[in-house]
Amino acid sequence: MDKAFTLIICTYMRPKAVLKLLKSVEKQTLYPNEILIIDGSTNNETEVILNENRFKKLKYYKVDQTNRGLTKQRNFGISKVIETSEIICFLDDDVVLEKEYFKALISTYKIKPDAIAIGGYITNEVVWNKASSESNKLNFYFDGWKRNEPSRFRLRKRVGLQPDTEPGFLPTFSHGRSVSFLPPSGKIYQVEQIMGGVSSYKREVFNKFSFSTYFEGYGLYEDADFSLRLAKVSNLYINTNARLAHYHDGSGRPNRYNYGKMVVRNGWYVWRVKYSNPNFKARFKWHATAFLLTIIRFSNVLTSKNKKEALTESFGRTVGWLSLFFNAPKINIY
Repeated sequence: MDKAFTLIICTYMRPKAVLKLLKSVEKQTLYPNEILIIDGSTNNETEVILNENRFKKLKYYKVDQTNRGLTKQRNFGISKVIETSEIICFLDDDVVLEKEYFKALISTYKIKPDAIAIGGYITNEVVWNKASSESNKLNFYFDGWKRNEPSRFRLRKRVGLQPDTEPGFLPTFSHGRSVSFLPPSGKIYQVEQIMGGVSSYKREVFNKFSFSTYFEGYGLYEDADFSLRLAKVSNLYINTNARLAHYHDGSGRPNRYNYGKMVVRNGWYVWRVKYSNPNFKARFKWHATAFLLTIIRFSNVLTSKNKKEALTESFGRTVGWLSLFFNAPKINIY
């Protein structure tokens, strides 16, 4: 028998995206025992659209300013989960599931009984192909597959700042390869980072851990922080058969200046969660990589169609980086 599970969807000002997601949940071969919508919107549009479109086992919660923000809404949702649920799943409000998503995800806990958390696999962000050899320097190769190697990674390799770990694991100087560098092989990969918007956890996790409220509002990298803390005590995996698409709804996102600051400051925070006292070489390489990536973002002012966004985010990254020298974040372990 499959484990009982709850789906929590935290949302903010995205009623149409939530409806599209729920319609894909409705078609699942394995349906959640409970669906919780935790709505931080400042209007009633999401509530209205859910009243007009009914879904089985769905409970809707509208939170006020006190509980608004991704990590706060997740913690609020966890407090409302029914006693019988063994697994708690989270989905971003702008994803769409393939029909076997939950069946593949939940079954992984039987295949990997040591797992404390299992992540799903996004299919529509990267083009992968089978690889017969590893001869093209413009490609990234992994487990018999290939994808385009982003220019920033090619440049980092030239200057000796390439990641020294496999995808899904944090290098000693951070700035690693995300799980988007794992191929659609149908395999289950062990990682130490899973994406919060396509994640699931054993319920007992939340007896000891909660999502950090350091990551307020948009919550960039809150999932990396949570995953890295869990990986210190048990194993995390990604099942590439638990497939879904991510459509990156732009509504509800922070402005590019604040986003740029988050990239640097939150990235520094996550790095220090795992490596509380990095050596000089790791510190140097972290700052060198952050500086290089900021320069690359500045160059997008010349090469990108969205020149204003590139410039604004670049200034945010610069301010965020400089602020680390006189006002670095304080690490809080929850």
